[in-house]
Amino acid sequence: MRLPFRSTRLPALALVTAVVPAAVLAGGGQSAATAATVTAASTTAVTTTATATARTVVSAPEIPDSPAGRQLTWFFDALSRTPIAEDELREHFTESFLTAVPADEINKFAGTLKGLTLESLTTVKPTALQGTATLGEQRFLLAISVDDAGKINGLQLPPAPGPVPPFPKSWGELDTRLRQVAPNVGFLAAEIDGGRCRVVHGVNENRPQPLGSIFKLYVLGAVAEKIRDGELRWNTKLTIRPEWKSPSEGGLWERPDNSTTTVREAAKLMISISDNTATDLLIHTVGRAAVEAKVRQWSDHAKQNIPFLTTREFFLLKGVNHPQQARTYLALGTAKKRAYLKNVVAKQALTDIRQGTEPREIGTIEWFGSPRDVCRAYVGLGGLYSRQLDDALSGADGLDLDRKKWPTVWFKGGSELGVLSLGYLGRSASGRTYVVTSLTNDPKKALDESTVVPQLISLTKGAFSLVRAR
Repeated sequence: MRLPFRSTRLPALALVTAVVPAAVLAGGGQSAATAATVTAASTTAVTTTATATARTVVSAPEIPDSPAGRQLTWFFDALSRTPIAEDELREHFTESFLTAVPADEINKFAGTLKGLTLESLTTVKPTALQGTATLGEQRFLLAISVDDAGKINGLQLPPAPGPVPPFPKSWGELDTRLRQVAPNVGFLAAEIDGGRCRVVHGVNENRPQPLGSIFKLYVLGAVAEKIRDGELRWNTKLTIRPEWKSPSEGGLWERPDNSTTTVREAAKLMISISDNTATDLLIHTVGRAAVEAKVRQWSDHAKQNIPFLTTREFFLLKGVNHPQQARTYLALGTAKKRAYLKNVVAKQALTDIRQGTEPREIGTIEWFGSPRDVCRAYVGLGGLYSRQLDDALSGADGLDLDRKKWPTVWFKGGSELGVLSLGYLGRSASGRTYVVTSLTNDPKKALDESTVVPQLISLTKGAFSLVRAR
């Protein structure tokens, strides 16, 4: 699931994450499950107030007199007088936010932020603000949004990502640094040659791991195939049914129920901002069976992805009555799993979701593939090429490769608590095409994205330099 603050580095990274009160607050929106749109950011301790006091003071930007601005002004004022009374919190936060993040968790979080200073505002809208804030020597990315009544339905404050480290100068250095990122890693640098992935360098390149939102490549493939076969068109209108909505930050999740979009817009949002509602809308449009067919065609590990979950089902399976529901589902055979999704999960409400702070079932309830599978998906998408498909995959990628050397770059990434995955395709000016994929996960704790993302960006850029230098 895409988050506003991620737009500065990996706009299509995330799928779903959960509340990490020590680093992030989020909530509400149209349901309590919007809390699932917060980041699995670092739980590194916040710098002390004493350090914050010693920091050089800079002029803070003026906060606008708007619904979001007034709530941001209140929030900074409230940080100086924690704990905040529950009645006061109810005046400023939506009920669904407080259901997802109770008052004691808000106060626990707010108590670590005394001395927080607004540094800049980068996005200013009447109902949403984004910017940066500082506390001592630590920098945070800030996002706040309000509903139609002016109450806070989203508040995020993850640590800002660190600088990108120097690129590795050899495959050996890349391997060493990659293995320091997470307990479980996979990597592949491959050249696409004659419709096949020819491995240049790999680490556990055939081992299946959780993909996060990289699974959306399979959905895009099913859509593109239906269009190629004349069963669908890019300008076909789709209705955003409320029962198909899935928590996202922005995109179709925030559109009115039963409003319409097009296949082209939904596909672009699914990839460019990792829109979960757009993803589920497309899965329902082409049919679960069509997506499963692409997985069987492009993956050596299709069995682990059957039934192929929608993102809404993913949220509910992990978030409702955990861990009992997850265990019940996992104990079933394939046919009974399909029936459980239809007869039980489909009837559950997003407001029933309760988020955790640690990874949940990332080895069992996810979408799975190996680095080689990701390469095969890119090969398959290349075979379904169209201008619209290229447009969906060619959004901002966070890599900033030299476009004179790499005129075409496709990207999809994914994350949830304990999972962070990046998958790139680059076509060089000489016409050679490479795929570089990094899969990382830790089943016991959330990955620190503020350090892991810059490290993986460095390793990826280094890999593109190494393959080009051969």
